[in-house]
Amino acid sequence: MSQIKNIYIVLMLLSFSMFSQTLEEDPEIIQNNINYRIEQSQNDISNFKYFEAQKTLDEALALAEESNNKKSIGLIQSIKGKLHLIIEEEDVAIQSLNKAVEMQRITNDNKNLGRSFKTFGDVYMAKNNIYQALDSYRAAKSKFQEEQLDLELAETLLAEGNAYFELKNYRKARELVEQAVVIARKKELNKILSSALVCHGKVYDALNEPEKALNFTKEGLAIAKSNGYNTIKNTAYLVLSTIYENTQNHQLANNYLKYHINLSDSLRGVKRANLSPEKRIQFLINDQIENNKKQKAELEEAKSQNDLGTLISILSVALITILSLLTLSLYKNNNIRLKTNNMLHKKNNELIIAKEKAELASKTKANFLSTVTHELRTPLYAVTGLSNMLLDENPKPEQIQHLKSLKFSGDYLLTFINDILQINKIEANKVEIDPEPFSLKKKINNIVLALNNSAIDNNITIHFEYDKDLPENFIADQLKISQILINLIGNSIKFTKDGDIWIRVYKIGQKDNIYELRFEVEDNGIGITKEKQDHMFESFSQGSIQINRKYGGTGLGLSIVKGLIDILKGKIYLQSELGKGTTFFFEIPLEYNAEKEKSAKKAVKKLDARPSNIDLSTVKILVVEDNKINQMITKKILNKMDLYCEIVDNGEAAVDMIKTNKYDIILMDIHMPGISGIEATKIVRTFDKELTIFALTAVTIEDKMHEFDEAGFTDIIPKPFKQEEFEKKLFNALSSKNTATA
Repeated sequence: MSQIKNIYIVLMLLSFSMFSQTLEEDPEIIQNNINYRIEQSQNDISNFKYFEAQKTLDEALALAEESNNKKSIGLIQSIKGKLHLIIEEEDVAIQSLNKAVEMQRITNDNKNLGRSFKTFGDVYMAKNNIYQALDSYRAAKSKFQEEQLDLELAETLLAEGNAYFELKNYRKARELVEQAVVIARKKELNKILSSALVCHGKVYDALNEPEKALNFTKEGLAIAKSNGYNTIKNTAYLVLSTIYENTQNHQLANNYLKYHINLSDSLRGVKRANLSPEKRIQFLINDQIENNKKQKAELEEAKSQNDLGTLISILSVALITILSLLTLSLYKNNNIRLKTNNMLHKKNNELIIAKEKAELASKTKANFLSTVTHELRTPLYAVTGLSNMLLDENPKPEQIQHLKSLKFSGDYLLTFINDILQINKIEANKVEIDPEPFSLKKKINNIVLALNNSAIDNNITIHFEYDKDLPENFIADQLKISQILINLIGNSIKFTKDGDIWIRVYKIGQKDNIYELRFEVEDNGIGITKEKQDHMFESFSQGSIQINRKYGGTGLGLSIVKGLIDILKGKIYLQSELGKGTTFFFEIPLEYNAEKEKSAKKAVKKLDARPSNIDLSTVKILVVEDNKINQMITKKILNKMDLYCEIVDNGEAAVDMIKTNKYDIILMDIHMPGISGIEATKIVRTFDKELTIFALTAVTIEDKMHEFDEAGFTDIIPKPFKQEEFEKKLFNALSSKNTATA
């Protein structure tokens, strides 16, 4: 009986052994065991249990290698690399990361490959190899953007910003940290946001903007305190201490430095307590070495105090010798200085000559552009004017498309000329700010309405989001803001097909009546390659030759936008991914003042474009124009408006006609044979101060504005002009004249 019982037990044990072996060989069970250990190790790292984490990772690695699970091997080696970095074993970390990258490339594990590249960057930063760190961060960014990992992307942007900070490239650092802040706010990533805000404060302190530095750092510290992010809190204390020291607030600087030292000691104690025994001993040895160095320095200082008497005697003898040598040296240096001064005078004269040549070249360039644009605008006036007239005169059906193409070409050339002039003015610092009260929300709505037809042609829906807590009325240069938005929205329309465009406006800061606003223009169009993004705001820059040919454009729009935003004391940056779309961000300060806006609104009088109480048949207009084609075009436009005119082709004849006849309006060209339109107008103003005289000109208005004002022109109509604007100015002038006589 007992023999049967023993056989039964043996059979049971064999069955259990076979069952256990089956379980161990099941791939799913092995993977679960690996995953469990990986998760456990990451929890241990988060809780500073580095020794336990290392043991757990070694167990997971043994299981992964035994089952030849390359993806898990890559992930485990990546985590080991991060752990070795934390416990300050950078060279061992590099070995683990190299193994991780090798496996992740084999398995196409792009998500974890990006994380390995990010850790590589952190290791190189710890070793002070900053340029190698930047290469690793850029590689990590590329992977995170491909995989749409916002958390990891924000972390990498922040790390890259810190690297540029170490290189003292503070503006590039600010740009990258700002991008990290934007993503962190949008995705509610509190830890990243807290760390990025503290870093932002550090960057603004380096840029000598202490107020912004304090605001950002304190905001980051508040988030760190409320969430228990002790490491970030420790960094914030140090940054605040530095900012207060730089602003001469020594008491607060000292307080925050004490907080930092106490918390640093606490964090270091926690870290040391959770290391392996061998590593803990190494830390203690390092601390003892540091203490020995301090004690040695103190002993040497004490010894030097004792030897002070002997040293004074030796120094007295040495001093006499040194004074003798100095006398000889000063004599020689004086001769060298005289020669150097002569050389400097010579170089200075050369620089003055070079400066004069540069200024002359700049003036020559400006005069050349002014002359060329005048010569181009004059025939363009004929092209646009004639094409508009022919389209209005019932052309044959087969001619309509040709005329529209002609009109489009003329408009395109005019836009190109205007863009070149705008760039030239921005580069020459000739653009002035003209602030006025306006409704920002209404202005953007009008821009959206104006561009909506172009959007509909590309099957695009435009969405406008205006922060409900943001006031609508501001005082700023609304024309420049319009130019910026029209360029950016127009750019998105051009490069988007069957998609959406989002326009957002919200407040990011405020001081008294000055609001810091952020504008976003986002599309889901073709996007921009990484290589091209750094050059997008340069003149004549396009995504590629193929894009230029397919979509057209001069590549000047974004350069103008950048120049205008700089003039408005703002900044602009972008985020883009090829095939997924582009977002442009720009920030500018705007002044809010409701009272000025109300008074300005009351002062504005709107006049009807076409007055009903004027007998147009009695209106007398004199056109002063030397170009025969332009004479004919201007006369036809006036006749179409039920207005009739007389024409002369030079300034002397114009003055004689005005003396002997009574005219309501004079349309005066500027460049004419004999006396110019400016000189003719000055003569007219000697005997008639009230006559309405419009400068009908193709010159660049901004460059000649002071001359037009001094001459006494009522207003200016640039050629070629839009007929609606031409009509509005004429009829407004006639209405004003009629109101005055009544």
